[in-house]
Amino acid sequence: MYQYDEFDQALVDQRCLEFRDQVQRRLTGELSEDEFKPLRLMNGLYLQLHAYMLRVAIPYGVLSAEQMNKLAFIADKYDKGYGHFTTRQNIQFNWPQLAETPDILEALASVQMHAIQTSGNCIRNITTDPFAGVAADEEVDPRPIAEWLRQWSTLHPEFRYLPRKFKFAITGSANDRAAIKLHDIGLRLKRNDAGETVVDVWVGGGQGRTPKIAQLFKPAVALSELLPYLEAILRVYNLYGRRDNKYKARIKILLAETGLEKLQAQVEEAYAAINRQEFADSLADLERINGRFIQPDLTESGAIADAERPVWAMRLNALANHSDIAPQERKHYTEWLTQCVREHSHSAHASVVISLKKHGDIPGDMTSAQMRGVADIAQSYGYNEIRVTHRQNLVLPQVAIHDLVSVWRALQQLKLAVSNVDLPSDIIACPGLDYCALATARSIPIAQDIAQTIEKVESGAQGMTVNISGCINACAHHHVASIGILGLDRGGVENYQITLGGQSDQAARLGDRMGPGIAADEVAPTVERIVHFYKQERLTGERFNETYQRLGKAPFKSVIYGEEHVAKTA
Repeated sequence: MYQYDEFDQALVDQRCLEFRDQVQRRLTGELSEDEFKPLRLMNGLYLQLHAYMLRVAIPYGVLSAEQMNKLAFIADKYDKGYGHFTTRQNIQFNWPQLAETPDILEALASVQMHAIQTSGNCIRNITTDPFAGVAADEEVDPRPIAEWLRQWSTLHPEFRYLPRKFKFAITGSANDRAAIKLHDIGLRLKRNDAGETVVDVWVGGGQGRTPKIAQLFKPAVALSELLPYLEAILRVYNLYGRRDNKYKARIKILLAETGLEKLQAQVEEAYAAINRQEFADSLADLERINGRFIQPDLTESGAIADAERPVWAMRLNALANHSDIAPQERKHYTEWLTQCVREHSHSAHASVVISLKKHGDIPGDMTSAQMRGVADIAQSYGYNEIRVTHRQNLVLPQVAIHDLVSVWRALQQLKLAVSNVDLPSDIIACPGLDYCALATARSIPIAQDIAQTIEKVESGAQGMTVNISGCINACAHHHVASIGILGLDRGGVENYQITLGGQSDQAARLGDRMGPGIAADEVAPTVERIVHFYKQERLTGERFNETYQRLGKAPFKSVIYGEEHVAKTA
């Protein structure tokens, strides 16, 4: 994990002092709400439907056990005993009192955390692969690059007031687990023939009312040129991005209106004009950052020689037959191993995904007791490290193989040994009308209903994603789910549109809208029918999107609406 230096700590401490003064002036009436709004947004404080909401940054999704314990403390003292993990690898507290928010920021600063740039028209929290640094298929660890970009972008004087919010995502694997093509800028780190790290830069992805898949903007950028090239892109966007209409202000719209070649030319012109002397120390800064990442020594747990390393499936089978597992427990333990344990680059270790999607619970929510329990597990078995995923789950990135049984038992005690990771009930859901002032329909209760309805039929539907958004802002990424659900208001009645075939990985694509929306009470049964139909029609080894592409829309529309309705509207 990255450890703050003196500059980092001084920056967040100073921000805490500034914000305490701003809140005091708001409370006394010296500042109006309109005057206070841009100041609170710079510190991650939103005014939602019923109360303020504080969004806390978790840079590239990495937490220590100490930090998780502090989040639990905040949840108990300043909220209602829980927090909500988001698709930006952040955490939100939904019920803080305005007068207490400076105290929360000070508590965060005491464990090297903050809420800077979690809102506003600036470069937001930079996200990456939750398995960064441990994935067996990784070419380059993206975490130091993410920290490098965080330091470059934090309070950057040119980019504090962009036309609209701006999001980065980074992956160091060919298998994209960071959804880089759905971001304003996505970075793919890889090695060239000389073994040097180079970066493919993708631009113009995003969701909302105008969803777009990013385009490859410039391949194989050298690390020494990455910061000036990114600065050139941001300068062009800052200059030409629309400010007259917030719905057309993202770089994806600028790219669509300008055209790829013209925008590339504008960026190249800005890139050529940048003073390279300003970036003379950038690689030295990256080296310094690398040196502040504390890596655990995994050799103490007894490495297995690569020549003796069995294939992962064989390994799982051996783990499932662990002598400490009673026969009556074996089925549940095996399911957990299959769904929640991932291969690690170190042969004596694994990564464990902790589902925050217990059937019927609110996706992404976690109680303070669970936070403390996971912190204890991380301290005892996980080298003190926890990751947050963009699917609103957690990861223990490195657990010794021989500790998996103990971890499973500890998660059982916390009601977190839920074996539905990458199954349809592993749902992404936005807050919807329960919290959000922008929402037009409920998301949370619909997601809960879906999860409970499909619990007994989802086995084997691996990799089938279900995402539900409560408005067109698409905070739950419904456009790129196997089954996407968008809640809208139709004449005062909640109405839910269904899209199928979306994908957020290296083969990213937007889902196809099936037809007219359906009523709230029809959503869960509809999802259940789609899951049944897929399992019935798939070929051996075929994932949902492969089945959908092979069969086409028509049979799925019949499943959703009935053959009679489809024939009538054909």
